[in-house]
Amino acid sequence: MYLIVDSGSTKTAWCVALPGGLSFTVGTAGINPVRDGEEAVQAVVSDASSQISDELIVGRASSFAAQRCFERIFFYGAGCIPPYSDVVSRALSRAFPGAQVAVESDLLGAARALCGHDEGIACILGTGSNSCLYDGRRIVANTSPLGWILGDEGSGAVLGRTLVGDLLKGQLDGALKRAFFERFALTQGDVIEHVYRQPLANRWLASLVPFLAEHRSDEGIHALLVGSFRSFFRRNVVAYGRKDLPVGLVGGVAWQFQPELCEAAEAEGFMLGRVLKQPIELLREFHGE
Repeated sequence: MYLIVDSGSTKTAWCVALPGGLSFTVGTAGINPVRDGEEAVQAVVSDASSQISDELIVGRASSFAAQRCFERIFFYGAGCIPPYSDVVSRALSRAFPGAQVAVESDLLGAARALCGHDEGIACILGTGSNSCLYDGRRIVANTSPLGWILGDEGSGAVLGRTLVGDLLKGQLDGALKRAFFERFALTQGDVIEHVYRQPLANRWLASLVPFLAEHRSDEGIHALLVGSFRSFFRRNVVAYGRKDLPVGLVGGVAWQFQPELCEAAEAEGFMLGRVLKQPIELLREFHGE
């Protein structure tokens, strides 16, 4: 029995792979050791351990629940880079004694899910964005994403930032602006408050992405989406110098805007590869080989 974990800053999926090819998944709050202290990380891991034990007992695998006999744990998460990843390793070892624990970045998880053991370019497009060149075993190059203020092109946060900037500067249709402020019950002052004075502005901006999806047929919104994705390719993926490789993507933004992503990729001379909403199922396949 082994455990595969795909963790973001807001939610975490824990996939338990049982003998015989069976599996089940439970969900918890997100983990980001750059942001979260050891106590907070341990609380989320303990919640997962409790849920997993309950599921195993219900499934009449109580011997596994009692022993928690995971052979290995593969954890892929946001912020899981040294030395921050040590916090996650300790929490997992305490909750699941005896398991061999490997804690890796969410980007390596994306690469393994998208490319398996083949060479490729793997990207994340969610609240934030990231990319890498993967040789089939490890990440060999990475353009720093730099976060939503300096980078994160194509991400939900930057799409939301571009949307409100264009609306407030009159770059989009007036009817669209009225629809936006009615849809979210906002004023211009509310927008400034959320972005400049409230915490987690990037998440708030990303929460505006559904409006883009609802109005994607609008000429201005279409141009905004394709332009943002073209910027992602130009400022992140071009640096790898490998237009011969497919570009795979994971994340809610990538999943939701596949037609616009395909248009942007073709315009920049790239081949779009596999697009996944979440990597967890293919990670289970990767580690089950």
